Amino acid sequence: QVQLVESGGGSVQAGGSLRLSCAASGLTISTYTMAWFRQAPGKEREFVAAISWRGTSTDYADSVKDRSTLSRDNAKNMVYLQMNNLKPEDTAVYYCTRGPPSSYGSKRSVSYNYWGQGTQVTVSS
Repeated sequence: QVQLVESGGGSVQAGGSLRLSCAASGLTISTYTMAWFRQAPGKEREFVAAISWRGTSTDYADSVKDRSTLSRDNAKNMVYLQMNNLKPEDTAVYYCTRGPPSSYGSKRSVSYNYWGQGTQVTVSS
């Protein structure tokens, strides 16, 4: 079965950290851009971070820049998003997604074509 499965979400207090993981099965990620988006209740899905297929370049939304690190392990078919100093406004469902190499640099969800089911992150003040 072709799928991306997110894990690592949970409930934390402001200032805490979480490490989100994305496991790919039935599909490879090694030659694809990988990214994370998030969606809070009542809001549109928004870009969080992306990593180029070789892992040599990363792109972050201004809202998480300096607080987040995106990495990948192509041999394990895994992507990781480390988020530190979490804020209540980070509360959302976080989605892992795969797109073609050309999608790197795009912050639009339509640029990506495989999506996981999401993992909930809740940050309390």
